[in-house]
Amino acid sequence: MKQILYLIPARKGSKGIPGKNLRSIAGKPLAMHSIDVARKLAEDKDICLSTDDEALIKAVKKMGYEVPFIRPANLATDESSMEEVLMHALDFYAAQGRQYDTLVLLQPTAPFRNATDVTNAIKLYNPKVDMVVSVRETEANPYYVLFEENSQGFLEKSKKGNFVTRQQCPKVWQLNGAVYVINIAALRLKGMAGLNKIIKSEMNALASLDLDTELDWKLALLINDEYHFLPHK
Repeated sequence: MKQILYLIPARKGSKGIPGKNLRSIAGKPLAMHSIDVARKLAEDKDICLSTDDEALIKAVKKMGYEVPFIRPANLATDESSMEEVLMHALDFYAAQGRQYDTLVLLQPTAPFRNATDVTNAIKLYNPKVDMVVSVRETEANPYYVLFEENSQGFLEKSKKGNFVTRQQCPKVWQLNGAVYVINIAALRLKGMAGLNKIIKSEMNALASLDLDTELDWKLALLINDEYHFLPHK
């Protein structure tokens, strides 16, 4: 049986959407929606909100979630890598004698990802792979509409192919940042950049919405106001 740690990274600093993890959508801080998804699959002791944001810590505490630690300042900068954040959390629990073999990374910027999306990815995972990643089919197919500038300044297709229509092109997948199911042993051995045995878990366009800009945020608010996908507090 998998020993799974659900990790939600939510540092205070954000340039694209300032203060995004604490911003309210459907009556809750954005990061709380990821905690709620994890709570459908695990107990709080196996859910880790890694944050340096004291205001966010207070907000989620009011909703019954106790943050296990405050992320060190040196791991909450623009230069901090996700690998460092993950290893810090794993080492924190290991020091307490709590060992996990699987890590499920849930980024708060995917508010419409749900527990089924996470479960689907977990079902695809096995110890022979390094990672399962959630994806959506990309709209910008490199065989058809993506081009690169060559040394002479002319555009060339990013990927060669004699396809007449987009429908003829091979499917190309785009990471949506919503779910990562990671083999911890492989992570410790290879690091994030070395994980190469990766399989995909498909998600639809709505669940794949990733909040990176103010326009994305406004779109998420409009969608939820119209369709009420997110549970209100």
